[in-house]
Amino acid sequence: MRFRLAFIRTVTCTLLVVAPPGVVTAQPQEAHAHGQPGERLGSVHFPTSCASGVQPELDRGVAQLHSFWFSAAVASFQKVLASDSSCVMAHWGIALSWWGNPFAPSRSAASLEAGRAAAEAGRVSGAGTEREKAWLAAVALLYRDSATVDQRTRTLAYEKAMAAVVQQYPDDVEARIFHALALTQTALPTDKTYANQLQADAILEREFARQPEHPGLAHYIIHSLDVPALAPRALDAARRYAAIAPAAPHALHMPSHTFTRVGSWQESIDTNLASAAAARKDGATAEELHALDYQAYAYLQTAQDAAAGRTVVAIEALVSKISTTGPGNAAPPAAGHYALAAIPARYALEREDWAAAAALVPRETPTQWANAVSHFARALGAARTGNASAARQEIVRLEAIRDAVKASGDAYWSGQVEIQRRGAAAWATLADGKVAEALAEMREVAGLEDATEKAAVTPGPIKPARELLADMLMQVNRQAEALTEYEATLAKEPHRFRATYGAARAAVAAGDAQKAATHYANLVVLAEKADQPLRKEVVEARARAH
Repeated sequence: MRFRLAFIRTVTCTLLVVAPPGVVTAQPQEAHAHGQPGERLGSVHFPTSCASGVQPELDRGVAQLHSFWFSAAVASFQKVLASDSSCVMAHWGIALSWWGNPFAPSRSAASLEAGRAAAEAGRVSGAGTEREKAWLAAVALLYRDSATVDQRTRTLAYEKAMAAVVQQYPDDVEARIFHALALTQTALPTDKTYANQLQADAILEREFARQPEHPGLAHYIIHSLDVPALAPRALDAARRYAAIAPAAPHALHMPSHTFTRVGSWQESIDTNLASAAAARKDGATAEELHALDYQAYAYLQTAQDAAAGRTVVAIEALVSKISTTGPGNAAPPAAGHYALAAIPARYALEREDWAAAAALVPRETPTQWANAVSHFARALGAARTGNASAARQEIVRLEAIRDAVKASGDAYWSGQVEIQRRGAAAWATLADGKVAEALAEMREVAGLEDATEKAAVTPGPIKPARELLADMLMQVNRQAEALTEYEATLAKEPHRFRATYGAARAAVAAGDAQKAATHYANLVVLAEKADQPLRKEVVEARARAH
């Protein structure tokens, strides 16, 4: 088993493809230079009725939008309107840019108002073709009655409206692409048939074969397949996206979603180093923190603990820089808040430094479900050091956060906090000596986590519930059962360091020498770049793998 190391290559193609106005299906792959000198965003053309002179800038804005570079896209669309005030699709672009990352769980009141105003400005202008008015009407649904209609209902209405645009204008390539994104956006995390994602991927893959330099196609394929069962199919798009649009910070980060899902850690490290640097240059602090979280996770899986530790130090200078105004970038402020809590929690838990986990300073940010991470880690640390009383104090805090998130209408994240609460409670119960009760609870928690999916904001659970179950089984000397649970964890989270090591130890204890040798050998490969002095687990693996 060897992991492919993919560096971000320099590409010679320039920014955008331009076809004659009104031609929807023509997608030539010979690009022409537009935008900033040397800026590479991929090849996009979005035919409109706007003045021919603004079409290159409009295409540039759409390319930025496809890479979730929302602040830059708004600037491009505003530049279009300054030259052609009747360009209704510039209003559409601004409206969709204010919606931000389609996978974000919520929007600020200011963002909702700005997006609604942009859509309304386009509508009252009366400009545009019937096709363009259909696009504008669709994006307006994301904002309509936002004070009284929940976000999921509005996004479902948007998806259906985009499907209608595709049906009415079957040659509209961009409509198909944005509809595919809407399908993925509205997929339920509990739908294990992945019907929406597979439908979206089929649309995107067909078009990607025709437009290999289109940034949205590579980007949205990664999103549509960002679940363990489907992620290997996204590797080609993941390895191409950063080279298609290297000017966009998110294009440098997004491939790591796939690399994380398949456990290709060095590829994840490389692309997130580039993404964090680009985000820092752009002043996109939440985006930088998001990249650092994925980066730290990958470092910890390869036992590069010093590098992971540097990310813990680096985040302190970024706390005050998270912007909550403007259209922002792919990572919303909540992603930054999550990373602030997740990075130090991961650093403690992945190294099994339980005392450090128990002593973590809780993060208090406007994002309650992000704050839960610190309390979850503190609870596990306390329970694993035998302090059930301290663990239960953190569990009470998790319960309060769960209730607050639920009251806000966020069913997904309240459910995730509940999984954390119950997992911590199971370990506190074990610390009290109630083995059967603790195991029963931990099995239920693992089942709950299996029934859902991780959010795009995180590379993975702070501590997978099934891995926690396996750890518990090991602690009570039920090693054969533990081996089963570690291997189940690895099926969902390939090449996780702790699950791989746990599986090796469990196999030894269960008397399965062949499996033990396999897992130890896998750990040796995972830790090829491990820091010196080596983690004790790596020393053990190198001794036993031969």
